[in-house]
Amino acid sequence: MIRLLCSLIAFLLQFAFLQPAFSQAKRTDRDFSAFFREYKVDACFLLYDLKKKEYTQYNADRCRQTFLPASTFKIPNTLIGLETGVITGKDFTLKWDGVDRGNPNWNRDLDLKTAFQVSGVWFYQEVARRVGEKRMQAYVNNLKYGNRNISGGIDQFWLNGGLRISPAEQVAFLQKLYHNQLPVSPRSMDILKDIMVLEEKDGYVLRGKTGWATPSGQNLGWFVGYLENGGNVYFFATNVEAPEPAPDNFIQSRRAITENILRELKLLP
Repeated sequence: MIRLLCSLIAFLLQFAFLQPAFSQAKRTDRDFSAFFREYKVDACFLLYDLKKKEYTQYNADRCRQTFLPASTFKIPNTLIGLETGVITGKDFTLKWDGVDRGNPNWNRDLDLKTAFQVSGVWFYQEVARRVGEKRMQAYVNNLKYGNRNISGGIDQFWLNGGLRISPAEQVAFLQKLYHNQLPVSPRSMDILKDIMVLEEKDGYVLRGKTGWATPSGQNLGWFVGYLENGGNVYFFATNVEAPEPAPDNFIQSRRAITENILRELKLLP
């Protein structure tokens, strides 16, 4: 009886940390347009404050729209690779096939952590191929990731296929990851959280992943993640877009804009 009661309490407590539905939660609109104009991009920004249980948003309509996840799909793809055993652990390595893909960071053997941090597309495409379409679809469904549509090819669906996700959905997914509430093993989530670390200093930890896709002659960029600082956690999604040719600073814009906004909000030093 005591064990059953403890299990029930633990089950109920996990939901105490979940954010309210995006449509129902308190939301504060902020004008961050100057940060985006500097980089000549159309964009939106969404942040969820865990303690206050409220959102700060810029361009609210776009925060609800869905887009190709591009390399932000490396977040669930890592979990799926680990859960299926395709990725054996943090030291899992794939040998470079010798094809020059125009990025010196990719033209080499890559282990999991390095592949995630340099956004090695070929590495994660091979992981997806080894997972296979049937298992991939089952895990994407189980994770309730975006629209769950993996049409367009097992190694392309997140780059130019059918998969779509909104900034609001990105933030919700990251919060479930933070609280270990995704339907995967704690080991897989711990490994993912470790390789997501971008910066750890001055009492804060920043985790995240960028993404870049080019649908229909447009450049679509992402930076999603969460910041632990001052005893609180802030989940964020920045989505940027610019026509071809991409501005020279497009690659830098995703993370730079986000960090500028976090500084404006006094969440980063």
